Amino acid sequence: MAERAAVRDRPVRTRLHTEEHTHEGISVRDIVLGVSDGLTVPFALAAGLSGAVADNYIVFLAGVAEMLAGGIAMGLGGYLSEKSHAEIYRKELERERFEVERVPEQEKREVREIWKARGYDGAELEQLVDAIIRDRKRWVEFMMREELGLIEPAPGAALKTSLTIGLSYVVGAIVPLFPFLLPLAVHQALLVSTATTLTTLFLVGMLKARYTGGVWWRNGFETLLIGAAAAGAAYGLVRLLSRGS
Repeated sequence: MAERAAVRDRPVRTRLHTEEHTHEGISVRDIVLGVSDGLTVPFALAAGLSGAVADNYIVFLAGVAEMLAGGIAMGLGGYLSEKSHAEIYRKELERERFEVERVPEQEKREVREIWKARGYDGAELEQLVDAIIRDRKRWVEFMMREELGLIEPAPGAALKTSLTIGLSYVVGAIVPLFPFLLPLAVHQALLVSTATTLTTLFLVGMLKARYTGGVWWRNGFETLLIGAAAAGAAYGLVRLLSRGS
């Protein structure tokens, strides 16, 4: 009984509470996604071209073209993803409204099971159930949140996600490309690009760990190694092809 009372007295943490805490995480996720890809793909392209081209400006222009195309593609991908989420939410919302209207006893049992799973029973359980089903709007929102784990998308979320990912991609791409504007030989610019890009990838991995709960140095090295592997593969492939020609 004491253990059950402790469970009841514990503050209730619903999925809504979790989602509220992850709104910032979603924005950070979008930034990390955009910056990581912006660092990796143009860096891999620049590294590959550096194995076959002796002109910094050509490498830079090719990187800028990829940066713009990649930023637009990433932004559109984020937009479509959020639009799909909004459509799924609307569809499930209509279904929950229908079920609450047509099969209220079944939905009431589901509300009771949700609270019961958290350690509530007896009079307390029935009070909680009655409080939820008293208001149809609250009832539907509760089922969306607790049964399906869905929360209503914020207004303009698709556009915000699109711009966040797209612009983050462009910002990330600047890091590996700017050394090719410096008065350096191509191989020297590549060395500077490599150092700045890998350092930034490590920092991005550390930032990701802050919001995912991972180990900061492990996330940093994982992100760094992914970028290094992509660039190394591109560089080696272009060098191989250029020797063959």
